[in-house]
Amino acid sequence: MSSVDSDMNGSLSTAARPSEPTPDHAHPRRCGIAVAAPIAPADIAANDAAVNALFARLAEYATGEPNDQAFACMIATLCSGGGGLPDWLGLDPAAFGCLMDHHFSGFRLDDTPCRGRVPDPARNDERRELVELMLMDKAGDSPSEVWMAHVVAAGCMGSDHLWQDLGLWRRGDLTALMRRNFPALAARNAKDMKWKRFLYKQLCEAEGIYACRAPSCEVCTDYHACFGPEH
Repeated sequence: MSSVDSDMNGSLSTAARPSEPTPDHAHPRRCGIAVAAPIAPADIAANDAAVNALFARLAEYATGEPNDQAFACMIATLCSGGGGLPDWLGLDPAAFGCLMDHHFSGFRLDDTPCRGRVPDPARNDERRELVELMLMDKAGDSPSEVWMAHVVAAGCMGSDHLWQDLGLWRRGDLTALMRRNFPALAARNAKDMKWKRFLYKQLCEAEGIYACRAPSCEVCTDYHACFGPEH
């Protein structure tokens, strides 16, 4: 088992939510997210009520970690059938259990976050390289950064804009989590390139591959594909 995998894993929380509310004193790390659930994007509009309700429940149990809100959005979206992440956010079940305990201590999902989405094993090396790219520049402030790298890499396997495949509500949320978790890497995206394109560009440059022949981004015919709006 690699060091990255060992960082991810731990005991898995039970799936059933307690029938009786647990006293607040049993959750010393619980503090909640003091924000309202954002409006879900149009492609999961039919599930707005379910997404926002689950987000609100997760927010109530949030432990005050910087990544609480991002993970609450991702989990609520996945459990409601939206986004493009695989089961368990692309983590293994044990790592997902550790994530829940770290960010939403005491909370139990009514259903497991499984929508029958299995990662493509043919792209395992690709995901691993993306994870390694991000972890080389992780902030070093929280174990949550390791989970985030794996989740973002899983999201890169999707076919939509990365923020949408992750189950976030707006592109700005993705920019914020990249800057928070991988600040040195994010700083290299000085021109605000689309994040998925930026990450793959970083991989290519690390291998000495320069696919774009334009002398600068500003004169490239594919400029809008790399830097255009992501709606």
